[in-house]
Amino acid sequence: MAEPAVSVTPYWELTFDADGDPDAGRRDRLLAGVARYGVRDLIVFAHGWNNDRSGATRLYDGFFTPIPKLAPKARIGYVGVVWPSMRFSDEPIPDFPRAVAAELPRRPVLDKDTRHALLETFPGRATVIDQLARLLDQQPREEAELEEFGRLVRMLVDVVPPGPQALFAADTLCEGVPQDSPELFSDSTAALCEEFARTLTGLEAPDGAPDAGAASFSLPNPWEGAHELLRQATYYAMKRRAGTVGERGLGRVVGQLAAREPEVRVHLVGHSFGARLVSFALRGLPEGVRTVKSVTLLQGAFSHYAFASRLPHDARAGGVLEGQHNRIDGPLVCCYSRHDSALSTMYPLASRMAGDARGITAPDVGRMLGDKWGAMGHGGVRAVPGTKSLKLADALKAKLPESGCVNVDAAAVVSRGGPPAGAHSDILHRELAQVVLAAGRIR
Repeated sequence: MAEPAVSVTPYWELTFDADGDPDAGRRDRLLAGVARYGVRDLIVFAHGWNNDRSGATRLYDGFFTPIPKLAPKARIGYVGVVWPSMRFSDEPIPDFPRAVAAELPRRPVLDKDTRHALLETFPGRATVIDQLARLLDQQPREEAELEEFGRLVRMLVDVVPPGPQALFAADTLCEGVPQDSPELFSDSTAALCEEFARTLTGLEAPDGAPDAGAASFSLPNPWEGAHELLRQATYYAMKRRAGTVGERGLGRVVGQLAAREPEVRVHLVGHSFGARLVSFALRGLPEGVRTVKSVTLLQGAFSHYAFASRLPHDARAGGVLEGQHNRIDGPLVCCYSRHDSALSTMYPLASRMAGDARGITAPDVGRMLGDKWGAMGHGGVRAVPGTKSLKLADALKAKLPESGCVNVDAAAVVSRGGPPAGAHSDILHRELAQVVLAAGRIR
Protein backbone atom coordinates (compact mmCIF):
# COMPACT_ATOMS: atom_id res chain seq x y z
CA MET A 1 0.00 0.00 0.00
CA ALA A 2 1.39 3.41 -0.96
CA GLU A 3 2.08 5.96 1.74
CA PRO A 4 -0.42 8.86 1.83
CA ALA A 5 0.59 12.17 0.30
CA VAL A 6 2.02 14.61 2.85
CA SER A 7 4.10 17.76 2.50
CA VAL A 8 7.32 16.22 3.83
CA THR A 9 9.53 13.42 2.57
CA PRO A 10 10.58 10.76 3.29
CA TYR A 11 7.43 9.84 5.20
CA TRP A 12 6.25 6.44 6.40
CA GLU A 13 3.21 5.30 8.34
CA LEU A 14 3.43 2.61 11.01
CA THR A 15 0.11 0.89 11.63
CA PHE A 16 -0.62 -1.15 14.76
CA ASP A 17 -3.65 -3.13 15.84
CA ALA A 18 -5.15 -2.99 19.33
CA ASP A 19 -2.71 -5.64 20.59
CA GLY A 20 0.34 -3.72 19.39
CA ASP A 21 1.04 -5.94 16.38
CA PRO A 22 2.39 -3.90 13.44
CA ASP A 23 1.47 -4.05 9.79
CA ALA A 24 4.57 -6.00 8.76
CA GLY A 25 4.75 -4.52 5.27
CA ARG A 26 4.73 -0.93 6.51
CA ARG A 27 7.24 -1.74 9.24
CA ASP A 28 9.62 -3.37 6.77
CA ARG A 29 9.38 -0.43 4.33
CA LEU A 30 10.33 1.91 7.17
CA LEU A 31 13.28 -0.20 8.29
CA ALA A 32 14.61 -0.47 4.74
CA GLY A 33 13.80 3.11 3.74
CA VAL A 34 15.67 4.83 6.56
CA ALA A 35 18.99 3.60 5.16
CA ARG A 36 18.02 4.19 1.55
CA TYR A 37 17.23 7.86 2.20
CA GLY A 38 20.24 8.44 4.45
CA VAL A 39 18.08 9.55 7.39
CA ARG A 40 19.97 10.80 10.44
CA ASP A 41 17.05 12.03 12.57
CA LEU A 42 13.73 10.17 12.54
CA ILE A 43 10.71 11.97 14.05
CA VAL A 44 8.00 9.50 15.09
CA PHE A 45 4.60 11.05 15.93
CA ALA A 46 1.71 9.17 17.59
CA HIS A 47 -1.78 10.67 17.46
CA GLY A 48 -4.26 10.65 20.32
CA TRP A 49 -7.98 10.97 19.71
CA ASN A 50 -8.72 10.29 16.04
CA ASN A 51 -11.45 8.53 14.12
CA ASP A 52 -9.59 7.26 11.09
CA ARG A 53 -6.31 7.07 9.24
CA SER A 54 -7.08 10.11 7.09
CA GLY A 55 -7.59 12.28 10.18
CA ALA A 56 -4.28 11.10 11.61
CA THR A 57 -2.53 11.80 8.32
CA ARG A 58 -3.92 15.36 8.24
CA LEU A 59 -2.62 15.89 11.76
CA TYR A 60 0.87 14.69 10.83
CA ASP A 61 0.93 16.70 7.62
CA GLY A 62 -0.06 19.87 9.48
CA PHE A 63 2.48 19.39 12.27
CA PHE A 64 5.41 18.35 10.06
CA THR A 65 4.93 21.04 7.39
CA PRO A 66 7.11 23.79 8.95
CA ILE A 67 9.97 21.48 9.95
CA PRO A 68 11.99 21.40 6.67
CA LYS A 69 12.30 25.20 6.73
CA LEU A 70 13.16 25.23 10.43
CA ALA A 71 15.98 22.70 9.94
CA PRO A 72 16.91 22.94 6.23
CA LYS A 73 20.24 21.11 6.54
CA ALA A 74 19.03 18.21 8.67
CA ARG A 75 18.49 14.75 7.15
CA ILE A 76 15.09 14.10 8.67
CA GLY A 77 12.70 11.22 8.13
CA TYR A 78 9.10 11.32 9.33
CA VAL A 79 6.85 8.59 10.73
CA GLY A 80 3.15 8.77 11.54
CA VAL A 81 1.90 6.10 13.95
CA VAL A 82 -1.66 4.92 13.23
CA TRP A 83 -3.39 2.95 15.97
CA PRO A 84 -7.06 2.17 16.73
CA SER A 85 -8.22 5.16 18.76
CA MET A 86 -11.24 7.40 18.41
CA ARG A 87 -12.56 10.90 18.99
CA PHE A 88 -16.16 11.89 19.60
CA SER A 89 -17.11 14.02 16.62
CA ASP A 90 -18.54 16.84 18.76
CA GLU A 91 -14.99 17.80 19.74
CA PRO A 92 -13.78 20.45 17.30
CA ILE A 93 -10.12 20.38 16.26
CA PRO A 94 -8.70 23.83 15.45
CA ASP A 95 -7.53 24.21 11.83
CA PHE A 96 -9.34 21.06 10.68
CA PRO A 97 -12.12 21.32 8.07
CA ARG A 98 -15.70 21.24 9.33
CA ALA A 99 -16.23 17.79 7.80
CA VAL A 100 -13.56 16.44 10.13
CA ALA A 101 -14.56 18.38 13.24
CA ALA A 102 -18.29 18.87 12.95
CA GLU A 103 -20.21 21.29 15.14
CA LEU A 104 -23.15 19.28 16.40
CA PRO A 105 -26.36 20.10 18.24
CA ARG A 106 -26.21 20.45 22.01
CA ARG A 107 -28.57 17.50 22.56
CA PRO A 108 -26.55 14.48 23.77
CA VAL A 109 -26.99 11.99 20.95
CA LEU A 110 -24.71 9.59 19.12
CA ASP A 111 -24.41 11.11 15.66
CA LYS A 112 -23.62 8.87 12.73
CA ASP A 113 -19.89 9.69 12.74
CA THR A 114 -19.51 8.83 16.42
CA ARG A 115 -21.55 5.65 16.02
CA HIS A 116 -19.34 4.62 13.11
CA ALA A 117 -16.22 5.35 15.16
CA LEU A 118 -17.52 3.27 18.07
CA LEU A 119 -18.27 0.38 15.72
CA GLU A 120 -14.75 0.58 14.31
CA THR A 121 -13.12 0.89 17.72
CA PHE A 122 -15.17 -1.79 19.47
CA PRO A 123 -15.89 -4.45 16.82
CA GLY A 124 -18.61 -6.95 17.65
CA ARG A 125 -20.51 -4.48 19.85
CA ALA A 126 -23.07 -3.23 17.31
CA THR A 127 -26.10 -4.26 19.39
CA VAL A 128 -24.73 -2.56 22.51
CA ILE A 129 -23.96 0.63 20.58
CA ASP A 130 -27.48 0.66 19.12
CA GLN A 131 -28.97 0.36 22.61
CA LEU A 132 -26.77 3.18 23.92
CA ALA A 133 -27.81 5.36 21.00
CA ARG A 134 -31.51 4.62 21.64
CA LEU A 135 -31.28 5.59 25.31
CA LEU A 136 -29.44 8.84 24.52
CA ASP A 137 -32.03 9.66 21.89
CA GLN A 138 -35.06 8.91 24.08
CA GLN A 139 -33.62 10.19 27.41
CA PRO A 140 -36.13 8.37 29.62
CA ARG A 141 -36.77 9.86 33.05
CA GLU A 142 -36.45 6.63 35.02
CA GLU A 143 -33.26 6.28 37.06
CA ALA A 144 -33.24 2.59 36.17
CA GLU A 145 -32.62 3.55 32.53
CA LEU A 146 -29.49 5.47 33.53
CA GLU A 147 -28.33 2.37 35.40
CA GLU A 148 -28.99 0.33 32.28
CA PHE A 149 -26.91 2.84 30.31
CA GLY A 150 -24.02 2.26 32.72
CA ARG A 151 -24.35 -1.50 32.32
CA LEU A 152 -24.20 -1.15 28.53
CA VAL A 153 -21.11 1.08 28.74
CA ARG A 154 -19.40 -1.59 30.85
CA MET A 155 -20.25 -4.17 28.21
CA LEU A 156 -18.91 -1.92 25.46
CA VAL A 157 -15.48 -1.46 27.00
CA ASP A 158 -15.22 -4.84 28.74
CA VAL A 159 -15.32 -3.66 32.33
CA VAL A 160 -16.43 -6.02 35.07
CA PRO A 161 -16.56 -4.20 38.44
CA PRO A 162 -15.09 -5.13 40.79
CA GLY A 163 -12.25 -7.35 39.60
CA PRO A 164 -9.04 -7.48 37.61
CA GLN A 165 -10.71 -6.50 34.31
CA ALA A 166 -10.47 -2.87 35.34
CA LEU A 167 -11.26 -0.16 32.86
CA PHE A 168 -8.86 2.41 34.22
CA ALA A 169 -5.28 1.78 33.12
CA ALA A 170 -3.50 2.91 36.26
CA ASP A 171 -0.60 5.33 35.92
CA THR A 172 0.54 4.76 39.49
CA LEU A 173 1.54 1.50 41.14
CA CYS A 174 1.60 0.70 44.85
CA GLU A 175 4.39 -1.48 46.14
CA GLY A 176 2.85 -4.41 47.99
CA VAL A 177 -0.60 -2.84 47.88
CA PRO A 178 -3.35 -4.60 45.89
CA GLN A 179 -4.68 -2.59 42.99
CA ASP A 180 -8.32 -1.84 43.74
CA SER A 181 -10.76 -1.99 40.87
CA PRO A 182 -12.25 1.34 39.79
CA GLU A 183 -15.40 2.59 41.42
CA LEU A 184 -16.47 4.52 38.35
CA PHE A 185 -19.01 1.81 37.57
CA SER A 186 -19.51 0.22 40.97
CA ASP A 187 -21.29 3.29 42.32
CA SER A 188 -24.65 4.57 41.11
CA THR A 189 -24.53 5.41 37.40
CA ALA A 190 -27.25 8.01 37.91
CA ALA A 191 -25.14 9.82 40.52
CA LEU A 192 -22.09 9.79 38.24
CA CYS A 193 -24.13 11.18 35.34
CA GLU A 194 -25.37 14.01 37.53
CA GLU A 195 -21.81 14.84 38.56
CA PHE A 196 -20.61 14.91 34.97
CA ALA A 197 -23.60 17.02 33.92
CA ARG A 198 -22.91 19.62 36.60
CA THR A 199 -19.28 19.85 35.57
CA LEU A 200 -20.19 20.25 31.89
CA THR A 201 -22.55 23.09 32.81
CA GLY A 202 -19.70 24.80 34.61
CA LEU A 203 -17.40 24.43 31.60
CA GLU A 204 -19.92 26.02 29.27
CA ALA A 205 -20.53 29.08 31.44
CA PRO A 206 -18.00 31.93 31.76
CA ASP A 207 -15.56 31.47 34.63
CA GLY A 208 -17.11 28.11 35.44
CA ALA A 209 -20.25 29.71 36.90
CA PRO A 210 -23.78 28.92 35.70
CA ASP A 211 -25.23 31.68 33.56
CA ALA A 212 -28.43 33.50 34.37
CA GLY A 213 -30.37 31.54 31.80
CA ALA A 214 -29.61 28.32 33.62
CA ALA A 215 -30.79 29.56 36.99
CA SER A 216 -34.26 28.10 36.57
CA PHE A 217 -32.94 24.53 36.37
CA SER A 218 -32.31 22.78 39.67
CA LEU A 219 -30.14 20.13 38.00
CA PRO A 220 -28.53 19.86 34.54
CA ASN A 221 -29.80 17.11 32.29
CA PRO A 222 -28.27 13.83 33.57
CA TRP A 223 -28.27 12.47 30.03
CA GLU A 224 -25.65 15.11 29.22
CA GLY A 225 -23.63 13.42 31.93
CA ALA A 226 -24.44 9.98 30.50
CA HIS A 227 -23.02 11.08 27.15
CA GLU A 228 -19.89 12.26 28.96
CA LEU A 229 -19.70 8.98 30.90
CA LEU A 230 -19.62 7.11 27.59
CA ARG A 231 -16.94 9.47 26.29
CA GLN A 232 -14.78 8.98 29.38
CA ALA A 233 -15.20 5.20 29.35
CA THR A 234 -14.20 5.12 25.69
CA TYR A 235 -11.18 7.30 26.33
CA TYR A 236 -9.98 5.21 29.23
CA ALA A 237 -10.25 2.14 27.06
CA MET A 238 -8.08 4.05 24.56
CA LYS A 239 -5.70 4.98 27.37
CA ARG A 240 -5.24 1.30 28.20
CA ARG A 241 -4.78 0.47 24.52
CA ALA A 242 -2.19 3.26 24.04
CA GLY A 243 0.05 1.68 26.67
CA THR A 244 -0.22 -1.71 24.99
CA VAL A 245 0.57 -0.37 21.51
CA GLY A 246 3.50 1.64 22.83
CA GLU A 247 5.16 -1.11 24.84
CA ARG A 248 4.42 -4.14 22.67
CA GLY A 249 4.42 -2.37 19.33
CA LEU A 250 6.36 0.87 18.89
CA GLY A 251 9.05 0.04 21.46
CA ARG A 252 9.90 -3.18 19.63
CA VAL A 253 10.01 -1.48 16.22
CA VAL A 254 12.39 1.19 17.54
CA GLY A 255 14.54 -1.66 18.88
CA GLN A 256 14.53 -3.36 15.47
CA LEU A 257 15.54 -0.11 13.81
CA ALA A 258 18.37 0.34 16.33
CA ALA A 259 19.68 -3.13 15.51
CA ARG A 260 19.75 -2.35 11.77
CA GLU A 261 20.67 1.35 11.82
CA PRO A 262 22.28 2.17 15.19
CA GLU A 263 23.37 5.64 14.05
CA VAL A 264 19.81 6.86 13.37
CA ARG A 265 18.62 9.24 16.07
CA VAL A 266 14.95 8.66 17.01
CA HIS A 267 12.68 11.41 18.37
CA LEU A 268 9.31 10.34 19.77
CA VAL A 269 6.39 12.78 19.77
CA GLY A 270 2.91 12.05 21.10
CA HIS A 271 -0.35 13.95 21.46
CA SER A 272 -2.96 13.13 24.13
CA PHE A 273 -3.06 9.34 24.53
CA GLY A 274 -0.36 9.23 21.85
CA ALA A 275 1.88 10.82 24.51
CA ARG A 276 1.15 7.82 26.72
CA LEU A 277 1.86 5.54 23.76
CA VAL A 278 5.34 6.94 23.08
CA SER A 279 6.13 6.99 26.80
CA PHE A 280 5.26 3.29 27.12
CA ALA A 281 7.43 2.65 24.05
CA LEU A 282 10.38 3.42 26.34
CA ARG A 283 9.38 0.48 28.51
CA GLY A 284 9.26 -1.73 25.42
CA LEU A 285 12.78 -0.88 24.21
CA PRO A 286 15.21 -3.82 24.18
CA GLU A 287 17.90 -3.64 26.83
CA GLY A 288 20.78 -1.37 25.92
CA VAL A 289 19.05 0.58 23.13
CA ARG A 290 20.04 4.26 23.39
CA THR A 291 18.87 5.57 20.03
CA VAL A 292 15.89 7.54 21.40
CA LYS A 293 17.37 11.03 21.66
CA SER A 294 14.25 12.95 22.73
CA VAL A 295 10.60 12.53 23.70
CA THR A 296 8.11 15.39 23.35
CA LEU A 297 4.69 15.07 24.96
CA LEU A 298 1.93 17.36 23.64
CA GLN A 299 -1.09 17.65 25.95
CA GLY A 300 -0.37 14.23 27.41
CA ALA A 301 -3.51 12.47 28.67
CA PHE A 302 -1.99 10.45 31.50
CA SER A 303 -0.97 11.01 35.10
CA HIS A 304 1.56 13.72 35.85
CA TYR A 305 3.09 11.25 38.33
CA ALA A 306 3.69 8.51 35.74
CA PHE A 307 7.51 8.90 35.87
CA ALA A 308 7.76 9.43 39.64
CA SER A 309 9.52 6.97 41.92
CA ARG A 310 7.49 8.06 44.94
CA LEU A 311 4.16 9.85 45.15
CA PRO A 312 3.80 12.84 47.50
CA HIS A 313 0.55 11.45 48.91
CA ASP A 314 1.69 7.79 49.21
CA ALA A 315 5.32 6.84 49.86
CA ARG A 316 4.55 3.20 48.95
CA ALA A 317 3.53 4.10 45.41
CA GLY A 318 5.39 5.12 42.29
CA GLY A 319 4.53 5.93 38.71
CA VAL A 320 3.93 3.12 36.26
CA LEU A 321 6.81 4.49 34.16
CA GLU A 322 9.12 5.12 37.08
CA GLY A 323 12.60 5.93 35.81
CA GLN A 324 11.78 5.24 32.16
CA HIS A 325 12.76 8.78 31.19
CA ASN A 326 16.34 7.67 31.93
CA ARG A 327 16.19 5.40 28.87
CA ILE A 328 16.18 8.53 26.69
CA ASP A 329 19.62 9.70 25.54
CA GLY A 330 18.30 13.24 25.82
CA PRO A 331 15.41 15.12 27.44
CA LEU A 332 11.74 14.33 27.98
CA VAL A 333 9.87 17.55 27.20
CA CYS A 334 6.29 17.89 28.40
CA CYS A 335 4.22 20.68 26.81
CA TYR A 336 1.10 21.62 28.72
CA SER A 337 -1.65 24.26 28.72
CA ARG A 338 -4.14 25.52 31.28
CA HIS A 339 -6.63 25.99 28.41
CA ASP A 340 -6.99 22.24 27.95
CA SER A 341 -10.31 21.61 29.71
CA ALA A 342 -10.34 17.95 28.64
CA LEU A 343 -7.34 17.48 30.94
CA SER A 344 -7.84 20.27 33.46
CA THR A 345 -11.42 19.35 34.34
CA MET A 346 -12.86 16.20 32.77
CA TYR A 347 -9.73 14.03 33.12
CA PRO A 348 -9.19 14.62 36.87
CA LEU A 349 -12.92 14.33 37.52
CA ALA A 350 -13.09 10.94 35.80
CA SER A 351 -9.86 9.80 37.45
CA ARG A 352 -11.04 10.78 40.89
CA MET A 353 -14.42 9.19 40.36
CA ALA A 354 -12.56 6.01 39.51
CA GLY A 355 -11.23 5.82 43.04
CA ASP A 356 -13.58 7.93 45.14
CA ALA A 357 -17.22 6.89 45.30
CA ARG A 358 -18.13 10.04 47.25
CA GLY A 359 -18.35 12.00 44.02
CA ILE A 360 -17.06 15.43 43.14
CA THR A 361 -18.93 18.61 42.38
CA ALA A 362 -17.85 21.09 39.71
CA PRO A 363 -16.29 23.69 42.10
CA ASP A 364 -14.02 20.97 43.52
CA VAL A 365 -12.43 20.16 40.18
CA GLY A 366 -10.04 23.10 40.14
CA ARG A 367 -8.61 22.03 43.50
CA MET A 368 -7.67 18.61 42.10
CA LEU A 369 -4.96 19.92 39.83
CA GLY A 370 -2.19 19.85 42.42
CA ASP A 371 -3.06 16.44 43.81
CA LYS A 372 -2.94 12.88 42.57
CA TRP A 373 -5.52 13.18 39.79
CA GLY A 374 -3.82 15.65 37.42
CA ALA A 375 -2.70 15.01 33.84
CA MET A 376 0.64 15.71 32.13
CA GLY A 377 -0.98 18.03 29.60
CA HIS A 378 -2.41 20.36 32.21
CA GLY A 379 0.45 20.89 34.66
CA GLY A 380 3.46 18.98 33.39
CA VAL A 381 5.61 16.25 34.96
CA ARG A 382 5.40 16.05 38.76
CA ALA A 383 7.51 14.48 41.53
CA VAL A 384 10.59 13.82 39.38
CA PRO A 385 13.61 15.49 41.01
CA GLY A 386 15.52 17.92 38.81
CA THR A 387 12.61 18.68 36.45
CA LYS A 388 13.06 22.07 34.79
CA SER A 389 10.16 24.43 34.02
CA LEU A 390 10.08 26.98 31.20
CA LYS A 391 7.63 29.22 29.41
CA LEU A 392 7.34 28.44 25.71
CA ALA A 393 9.10 31.64 24.62
CA ASP A 394 12.02 30.92 26.94
CA ALA A 395 12.22 27.29 25.79
CA LEU A 396 12.57 28.49 22.19
CA LYS A 397 15.28 31.03 23.06
CA ALA A 398 17.30 28.97 25.54
CA LYS A 399 19.11 25.70 25.01
CA LEU A 400 17.03 22.91 26.49
CA PRO A 401 18.64 20.60 29.06
CA GLU A 402 20.48 17.63 27.58
CA SER A 403 18.68 15.13 29.82
CA GLY A 404 15.96 14.79 32.42
CA CYS A 405 12.40 16.10 32.39
CA VAL A 406 11.49 19.57 31.14
CA ASN A 407 8.06 21.16 31.53
CA VAL A 408 7.12 23.76 28.90
CA ASP A 409 4.09 25.97 29.48
CA ALA A 410 2.62 26.19 25.95
CA ALA A 411 -0.56 28.07 26.91
CA ALA A 412 0.53 31.02 24.77
CA VAL A 413 -0.28 29.02 21.62
CA VAL A 414 -2.33 26.03 22.85
CA SER A 415 -5.38 28.15 23.61
CA ARG A 416 -8.26 27.56 21.17
CA GLY A 417 -11.22 25.22 21.43
CA GLY A 418 -14.67 24.98 22.96
CA PRO A 419 -16.14 22.60 25.53
CA PRO A 420 -15.78 19.87 26.49
CA ALA A 421 -12.19 19.47 25.27
CA GLY A 422 -11.05 23.10 25.22
CA ALA A 423 -7.62 23.54 23.61
CA HIS A 424 -6.72 19.86 23.90
CA SER A 425 -6.24 19.43 20.14
CA ASP A 426 -4.84 22.88 19.38
CA ILE A 427 -1.34 21.63 18.61
CA LEU A 428 -0.71 22.61 14.99
CA HIS A 429 1.74 25.40 15.76
CA ARG A 430 5.15 26.20 14.35
CA GLU A 431 6.38 26.86 17.88
CA LEU A 432 5.61 23.28 18.99
CA ALA A 433 7.49 21.93 15.97
CA GLN A 434 10.41 24.11 17.09
CA VAL A 435 10.24 22.50 20.55
CA VAL A 436 10.58 19.05 18.97
CA LEU A 437 13.65 20.18 17.04
CA ALA A 438 15.17 21.85 20.11
CA ALA A 439 14.55 18.78 22.30
CA GLY A 440 16.30 16.54 19.79
CA ARG A 441 19.02 19.02 18.85
CA ILE A 442 18.03 18.59 15.24
CA ARG A 443 19.84 21.16 13.11
